Amino acid sequence: MGQRKTDIPVVINNKVYTLSGFEGEEYLQNIATYINGKIAECKTSEEYRRMNTEYQGILLALNIADDYFKAKAKADETAGDNTDKEQQLYELRHEVIESQIKHEAALKLVEEYKEQVNMLQKKIVQLETERDKK
Repeated sequence: MGQRKTDIPVVINNKVYTLSGFEGEEYLQNIATYINGKIAECKTSEEYRRMNTEYQGILLALNIADDYFKAKAKADETAGDNTDKEQQLYELRHEVIESQIKHEAALKLVEEYKEQVNMLQKKIVQLETERDKK
């Protein structure tokens, strides 16, 4: 069963409209509140108040488009930052793995040197024993 469509009455610019959508009531109310805020913002301009309704609508749409493009640019910038951080994280993980491999190789080399030292010490003892027998 799919999502249910929500229909709610909202007041925009002192008129009641019915908003419909698959989002919740709170989301749709937030949209109406945002639009009312943009209208109130535009109404602070005397030039806007003198415009006919069509021009007021265009100016309102331009203001909303401006908000949209600024928010999109910010989101794109954040996404770019995340991509950079993911690349840095990948590189750091790669460095850690390389360091672990080098560390394991160094430990193996140390063990090999210890074995060589033990063999040489045994050889010294053997040679000293043979010398003392003569």
